[in-house]
Amino acid sequence: MAAKVTPWEVKGKINYNKLIKDFGLKSMSSLKLPAVFEKEVLFRRGLVFAHRDFERILKAIKEKKPFVMMTGLMPSGKMHFGHKMVADQVIFYQKLGAKVYLNVADIEAYNSRSDNLKELHKVALEEYLTNYVALGLDLSKCDFYFQSKRSLDGAKSNSYYSLASMLARHVTYNEFKAIYGDVSPGKMAAALLQAADMLHPQLPEFEGKPLPVVVPVGADQDPHLRLARDLAKRCKLHKFIQLSSTNHKFAFGLKGGKMSSSDLTSYIALSEDPKEAARKIKKYAFSGGRATLEEHRKKGGNPDVDVAFQMLKFGLESDDSKLEDLRKKYLSGEMLSGEMKMYLVEKITEFLESHHKKRKVAKKQVKKFMKENVF
Repeated sequence: MAAKVTPWEVKGKINYNKLIKDFGLKSMSSLKLPAVFEKEVLFRRGLVFAHRDFERILKAIKEKKPFVMMTGLMPSGKMHFGHKMVADQVIFYQKLGAKVYLNVADIEAYNSRSDNLKELHKVALEEYLTNYVALGLDLSKCDFYFQSKRSLDGAKSNSYYSLASMLARHVTYNEFKAIYGDVSPGKMAAALLQAADMLHPQLPEFEGKPLPVVVPVGADQDPHLRLARDLAKRCKLHKFIQLSSTNHKFAFGLKGGKMSSSDLTSYIALSEDPKEAARKIKKYAFSGGRATLEEHRKKGGNPDVDVAFQMLKFGLESDDSKLEDLRKKYLSGEMLSGEMKMYLVEKITEFLESHHKKRKVAKKQVKKFMKENVF
């Protein structure tokens, strides 16, 4: 199957080197990252694989100057381990001094997923924001907002929505088609609003002046970033500093391919009961093992396609030496697929039990935050 990577569809076997070339990215391996980046598994293991103008962010970190980390969340379905990759990066940048802008894409979700705005807001708070806080997000250093209700401050709200409207002047329908393929008025409006999300922290009403902004994206969301960067260059009304970005690889779904919120059997949610998570892993996790025990012992398994190993690689096993030991044992046939799954079950159970305790505390923090910040 030919690979397809768009904001609305991901299928086929992904060649990340080809994506770097096709999307005009730069490999992260071309950069010399500060030692602090070794603390984050996604960077250490090359799971954040590409970037645009990330040197600007590294300079801000080194010189201890202000910068923004901006991202959005789609409030549909459960927050799963694929979404956790973005949350981990958000929290990592926040600890490095970034001001976090966290946007709930409720207008996009309303136009493309569900017309129940009240339910979308409930999911955003109870699933996503609660999990972000449980993972370590500091709400006091975060500008959290809904696209449909940017701010009660009239000047801020007006500047945000005006920017989204005015950006339309700087793009044509043919350009939308070239970037996105199949387009509709709803998708065009959503893309322009997303561009405003990425660029508006630099407006005078928000951070007061242009400053570096980094946007971490999965490869499927890169078209939004490309459009926003093009618009930033063309819009002379504001002197934007060009957006920086990083691209991370897709977290494996349980059955292989990309983890998807629309398929309950493809993901494990951060609010999942540990016993249910274990059941899903045992039943659905795609194996890189051989057809028979004899063949597996002789030829070994393939950790590159084994979902249990990949979930460990994407963060559930933080010890690099232990992960390498698992990889070698699996490759040699010493370790069986069932044993790899059971090791993952142990790790995910440990994580979920600890995370659920943190979620209880986070729920109270989110409730207090929402009460103090009327939206």
